[in-house]
Amino acid sequence: MSTRSLVALCLALLFGGCAAVGPDYARPAIDLPGAYPGAPADLGSAAAIRPEWWKLYGDATLDTLVASALERNADVRLALARIEETDANLREAGAAFFPEIDFSATPQRLRLSNRTATPLPASIPLVRNDVRLALSTAFEIDFWGKLRRAVEATRALALGSRYAKEVVTLSLAGLTTQVYFSLRSLDAQVALTRVTLQSREEALVYVRNRAAGGIASDLEVNQAVLARADASAQLKELLRQRALMEHQLAALTGRLDLALPSGDLLTLPMPPLPPTGLPSTLLERRPDVRQSEQQLVAVNAQIGIAKAAMFPTISLTSYAGGQSTALSSALSSGANIWSLGFGLSLPIFDAGRYAARTEAAQARQRQAVAGYQKAVETAFREVADALTNLQQTTAAEEDQMARLVAARNTLRLARLRYEAGYSAYLEVLDAQRTANDSELSFLRNRQARLSASVDLMKSIGGGWPAQTTPVANASGPARK
Repeated sequence: MSTRSLVALCLALLFGGCAAVGPDYARPAIDLPGAYPGAPADLGSAAAIRPEWWKLYGDATLDTLVASALERNADVRLALARIEETDANLREAGAAFFPEIDFSATPQRLRLSNRTATPLPASIPLVRNDVRLALSTAFEIDFWGKLRRAVEATRALALGSRYAKEVVTLSLAGLTTQVYFSLRSLDAQVALTRVTLQSREEALVYVRNRAAGGIASDLEVNQAVLARADASAQLKELLRQRALMEHQLAALTGRLDLALPSGDLLTLPMPPLPPTGLPSTLLERRPDVRQSEQQLVAVNAQIGIAKAAMFPTISLTSYAGGQSTALSSALSSGANIWSLGFGLSLPIFDAGRYAARTEAAQARQRQAVAGYQKAVETAFREVADALTNLQQTTAAEEDQMARLVAARNTLRLARLRYEAGYSAYLEVLDAQRTANDSELSFLRNRQARLSASVDLMKSIGGGWPAQTTPVANASGPARK
């Protein structure tokens, strides 16, 4: 075979090749309902929600905290570093399609033996110099698509790392928002408990004055002291919880010296509800579902890599350079050396090793399919759960408001009855506890409603396209 024919055959093998072995990826079919359980039948049409969904709550402090968390949190920096790693791995996988050209220089001085089976002629010196300079290359021709499958798998992992970063971003924004709402709920509870404590201190003074005048008994005085102590202990516990929430926000935002002034939970608006939602929309928006699918793509491509190992490995080897007894003449015309050849390696007997590797890759692919199915089903359930929680807490707010109004009226009437001498002080204490519990219950229901809205934002993937309608904000009751 001539040199030209050998080069032509090399190029044909290199660029022609054949189809990559192994299965091509196809998204698994997941049987999901056409709509989420409990979703409103008709939500109208409204503008799309931007990915910065936390800005819908209209709180500048919250916006600043989330921005700081997305910029300074260690989990975000870790996710970015993983993206850089997978990008480098993808470049390395792509470089396998190109030959690696190495330069070698081997100057040496050597002595030959004249006592060999074929003695050297007397004209050839036994001690001499040997200088060799060459450019060499050896690389595998991707005849069965092993390198293409490797690039496919690495590209999927690189894309998955980007979705993993979006998962971190979405989770971090959601956690920061929910911790902030918890902090604001505790602010409202602290303010309410301060008012309650002040009221019970005034009641204690009033009961003591009545006891000094012989109208109230020592039992009523001790009951008033107990009520005041309960309120004081409750206030200290709420302040402790608030401090812990502030510390958690500091860690999330990377601002360890964070100190937030008090705010009002009831001034925060409720964000709009999403559209009815379809599984296809869910698959496109959830970054964790996208990440799971890319892992499936990578594992699917690895089946082709395992199968390609069972076929012949065809390699191209070549070198070109010069060899001489002196460096000055190593690259002269008479010192030229070159080589061009093929290498072929085919496993004849491996005791089932490569078949086992292929079966293991296929088993990992089935595991990834199950993981992808679980991710989709979990995402669907989380949306349904968030919708249910949001709807039920919204519906419960009317009952909580009615209970609160009734408890306030009961407390007012109990005080009037006690001051008029128609009832014992125990009736006032019961009314105080009921009113305090009703106030706190209303605040906690509002916090749960806001938290459910955050869960909904996270479960839907953060924002959504058009065909949504806002829900009117339900303002809280005026404190008395």
